[in-house]
Amino acid sequence: MRINELFFILFVLNLKDFFYRKKKYSIDTNGVVTKKSFSNIALIKYWGKQKNKIQIPLNSSISYSLEDVYTVTRLIYHLKERKKRNFSVRVFFSGKEENRFIPKILEFFHRISFYCSYLRDFHFVIETENTFPHSSGIASSASSMSALALCIMEIERKLVSSLKEDFFLRKASFLARLGSGSACRSIYPGLVVWGIHKSIKGSNNLYAIPYPYQVHPIFTEMVDTILVIDEEPKEISSSKGHQLMNNNPYAKERFKCAHKNMERLISILKVGDLQDFGELIEHEALSLHAMIMTSHPYFLWMKPNTLNVLYKVWDFRKQSRKNIYFTLDAGANVHLLYPIQEKKFIMKLIDNDLLSYCKKIIESFCK
Repeated sequence: MRINELFFILFVLNLKDFFYRKKKYSIDTNGVVTKKSFSNIALIKYWGKQKNKIQIPLNSSISYSLEDVYTVTRLIYHLKERKKRNFSVRVFFSGKEENRFIPKILEFFHRISFYCSYLRDFHFVIETENTFPHSSGIASSASSMSALALCIMEIERKLVSSLKEDFFLRKASFLARLGSGSACRSIYPGLVVWGIHKSIKGSNNLYAIPYPYQVHPIFTEMVDTILVIDEEPKEISSSKGHQLMNNNPYAKERFKCAHKNMERLISILKVGDLQDFGELIEHEALSLHAMIMTSHPYFLWMKPNTLNVLYKVWDFRKQSRKNIYFTLDAGANVHLLYPIQEKKFIMKLIDNDLLSYCKKIIESFCK
């Protein structure tokens, strides 16, 4: 993978500056950088990775970044007195030291050290916290890895004062992808695309890009109310779930369907058809969970109250003709998407009919 990816970067994308090779640092030996990064909710789902490659998707995806669902990360760095080749990391989550996160961070550092050679020269302390439950299917790895990637790029900006903002974000997305695939989409606000699609100019597998085409105003003011059905960490991680797509008998058809759905969404976003939008994102959500249920081994992320909410939403929409639609990520929790103009009416539904199925709700906006 590394040789192929290196060729793609150097000769196709002409991004050889992704490789930092400078030996002398014009940087304080100690310092702190802080970054905030938002979770995202995919409309067209990424599910499945190319074999023998690191975080390369088998279909393109598009997501909204979520304004009030985010991770804040402080990266404290100290230049080592003696240069050692091993990484030096401590991790604190919500004020408590958490060694369980260290293996994933070390794997991430190992993957990106090819592009950020300076990482081995510092001791790092990572202090991070979320505004939402961790590992419960609200894309905590996306916001946390993207926040960390932004912190690392802020250090690189101190090393290279001439770093331009577009390159800063592009490389941050590239690095974030190597920690968590969907994290590359959390670097940008709004609608963000990751993965090659012939109809989306600039789309590629190595980093995300802001959605480049016209978007109807109705889709720039969407609310996302997250119904937290289950706050506990998922029994099976998303990473393991992705691996199960390799032998899923329905995987090829799923990838074809995702490609067609992306094509269809381009038109929907342009003309502002809320009903088609809702039908599409609900189909995508249920397709994702169909892949989970037909993997081997098979499993369920939905809980009984997940289904209760879905049926309530369908019934409410049929009776009220309001534009309220759901999507699901890799977990039990439900995202309700609707235009801000209908928020007052829909909040009554949530308060009266849906709260009893939830641990809590998180109200956000599609940023």
